[in-house]
Amino acid sequence: MIPELSNPSVFMKDPQKVQETLQSMQKAGSNTLQVISDFDMTLTRFAYNGKRCPTCHNILDNSKLISDDGKQKLENLLNTYYPIEIDSTRSIDEKLPLMVEWWTKAHEVLVQQKIRKDLLAAAVRESNAMLREGYQLFFDHLYEHSIPLLIFSAGIGDILEEVIRQAGVFHPNVKVFSNYMDFDESGVLKAFKGELIHTYNKREGALLNTGHFQELRTRPNVLLLGDSLGDLTMADGVQDIENILKIGFLNDKVEERMQSYLDSYDIVLVKDETLEVSNALLLYLTGNK
Repeated sequence: MIPELSNPSVFMKDPQKVQETLQSMQKAGSNTLQVISDFDMTLTRFAYNGKRCPTCHNILDNSKLISDDGKQKLENLLNTYYPIEIDSTRSIDEKLPLMVEWWTKAHEVLVQQKIRKDLLAAAVRESNAMLREGYQLFFDHLYEHSIPLLIFSAGIGDILEEVIRQAGVFHPNVKVFSNYMDFDESGVLKAFKGELIHTYNKREGALLNTGHFQELRTRPNVLLLGDSLGDLTMADGVQDIENILKIGFLNDKVEERMQSYLDSYDIVLVKDETLEVSNALLLYLTGNK
């Protein structure tokens, strides 16, 4: 049906169900479709030439905008909390307060750095941030077909927007829910706005933004892209879902996480640094085979 689903990086627990969902979504037409995606390590690469690529937080952490002392503090936080985030032996409920603790402490360190808004673009330009191969087709095709793309990120919205702006794909159909910086009148970071979004509370974020989903009530078919089990709740604000197809990028700790990803995502992409499969699905769903 879609040749890319036979790629060696593709794993499916129930290929029959995937096929039926795709057929049902295609029949309904692309004007009933919306795409909800995570950003870091989902739309961006996990690694390039064997080297890890930065997340939105990393772009800032590794930039000239952070003092050596600040960098050390952030690295200590990463070494403490990242192993907890990906620990498959702990429940999400157990991880929740620890993730809040991590993000809150990291944001406190960033605020202490007195980061200037006008220097963010240069920090992104000088970083190794990379969108996945095929990103141009992905973003452009959604825009050309007027399909809304909701990016749901536990990263930093200002940095995320700058990455897609510099890649030339920040089209009007893209909406971002993320952690945004709040600058004082002289353009210096003073705080972060609104509710904190971390890896495991995207459901709350989705439900807080039901107004956005209300506008999309005529789009009950969802293509969801994520790279963590926390991303599975990103569509919980969508009312009356008819079909949802979940694509999971399994980038790291493959052996120990494979089963839980197969149980949760319809399509699991193992160490696949491209958007090839997602693009093939989009072309199918919009009738451009």
